[in-house]
Amino acid sequence: MAIRFWLGVVQREHVMRGVAQGIAQFNHGSKAAVGRLRESDGVVYYSPRTSYPDGEPLREFTAIGRVADGEVYQASEGPTMTTSGGEPFRPWRRRIDWDLDAVAAPIRPLVGILEFTATPNWGYALRRGLIELSRHDFDIIRAEMHGGAPHVG
Repeated sequence: MAIRFWLGVVQREHVMRGVAQGIAQFNHGSKAAVGRLRESDGVVYYSPRTSYPDGEPLREFTAIGRVADGEVYQASEGPTMTTSGGEPFRPWRRRIDWDLDAVAAPIRPLVGILEFTATPNWGYALRRGLIELSRHDFDIIRAEMHGGAPHVG
C-alpha cells in the first residue's frame, strides 16, 4: 500500500501533549479520522492557535512524524471526554514516531508554494480537522521544520 501524507489541525497545547505521549488523535478523538492513517504514513500538525478557545493566533506547523504501527486504539487512561449527550468517551489514537528535531514553522512563507494553498479559500478545508497532503507539500513542510530550504515559487 502506498504511503500517504496527512495534515491534522489541532491547537498547539494539545499537539505538545500528543508529542510527549507519542500519539496523534484528530477530530476530538474520532475513530474514523485516525482509521484513515496507515503504518508509515506521514503526519503533520498545523496549529492555528496556541490553545482553544481563547489562545493567541499561531498559524504554524507544530509537529511532524510517521505513523508507528497499524493499530488504532482507544485511550484507556487519562481523563475521559464527554459526548454531546453527556456520555463518557475515550478518544481513538495512533502511535506516532514524532521527529523531535523538527521545530515549529509558520505557514505564511509557504502559502502559494504548498499545493493545498493553491485555491483562494484553502483555509476552509482545514475546518475538517484532517486533510490529505501531497508528498510535495509534506516534503516542503518537513524541510521548513528543519531550518528551511530554498523554495521554487
